[in-house]
Amino acid sequence: MTATILHADLDAFYASVEQLLDPSLRGKPIAVGGGVVLAASYEAKAFGVRGGMPGRRARELCPQLIFVGGHFKDYQRLGDAAIKVLGDFTPLVERISIDEAFADVAGCTHLFGAPAEIARTIRRRVREELGLPISVGVARTKHLAKIASQVAKPDGLVVVDPESELEFLHDLPVELMWGVGPVTKARLAESGVLTIGQLARMPGRSLERLLGPAAGEKLSALAWNRDPRQIRTHRRARSAGAQSAIGRKPAEERVFRPTLAYLADRIGGRLRAKSLAGRTVTVRVRFADLRSVTRSVTLDALPESDFAVKALIDGLPSGQDIFYRVRSVDLADTSVTGEPATGRFRTAPTDRRNGSFVWSGDTAGQGWGIDESRGGMKI
Repeated sequence: MTATILHADLDAFYASVEQLLDPSLRGKPIAVGGGVVLAASYEAKAFGVRGGMPGRRARELCPQLIFVGGHFKDYQRLGDAAIKVLGDFTPLVERISIDEAFADVAGCTHLFGAPAEIARTIRRRVREELGLPISVGVARTKHLAKIASQVAKPDGLVVVDPESELEFLHDLPVELMWGVGPVTKARLAESGVLTIGQLARMPGRSLERLLGPAAGEKLSALAWNRDPRQIRTHRRARSAGAQSAIGRKPAEERVFRPTLAYLADRIGGRLRAKSLAGRTVTVRVRFADLRSVTRSVTLDALPESDFAVKALIDGLPSGQDIFYRVRSVDLADTSVTGEPATGRFRTAPTDRRNGSFVWSGDTAGQGWGIDESRGGMKI
């Protein structure tokens, strides 16, 4: 079987865009954000700066770090343009975030050449037309193509021969796999599993006892590159989210209640603009040491913003340097299928006495675009 699945991923996207917009930043360690690092350039990553890190910690690691506020409309514009380049070769493009997508080029090799040649052309065009670096992985499956693009970074191309794909895959660190985050990585390390090959050779029942039946079965299959998923050209966002850093302000109600209400207003505005509605509200709180807690509530009726926030605040912990993020509002089935949305997310009250959504606030925070890497729209 031929390797025809491409995974294209713009490198250090937000930071690369900032260096594109302001050439004086090129070659310098920069971070997008302030209280929390949203993205870091490769120059900053060399010092250990990573996305999600508190700004104070980032400055400790890299005293010369330059923080920039971010140009989110430009991120969306350039991300769209890069994905459009893939669409010039094949209609089978599956966008999974603002800066990455899969493409199946099996049906267009007679027009544009072998998959590796198509990948090289895509990289050249994105560099010449947009001024941005992009890494591409080419493989037989989506799982392996995504891993290949990570291995290709920064600004590279890796083509995995189907005849030697397990040889390529099994030597790689296990954290490159889809679904292996810091917690899973730590659990696997405790069992002596550091590479994908070691995970592949781990008895299935042992892996399921360690990670649970679903995760264990999934990772075992992926470790042998068993991934039957096809390219999905239409992906409907299943959630809407917004986030805000409150820096070193004290974790008091007078600080976090207005922040949560503001985030809820932004989400409500986006949902109304798309005639959607939601009734599950999740609040994620991140501390300065990167610990996080999550609280959520699903209501029988579609909520007002203040009602939903009040239902969650009582369960939130206290502390300093908290990063609040209203992570998602799951969409009701009727909204997802396009039927008229009902409830207060759709027909909002017209005053703010109770922190309710109002139409006049619907323009707040526009221009953030979509972020399907977390399964929803980033508001």
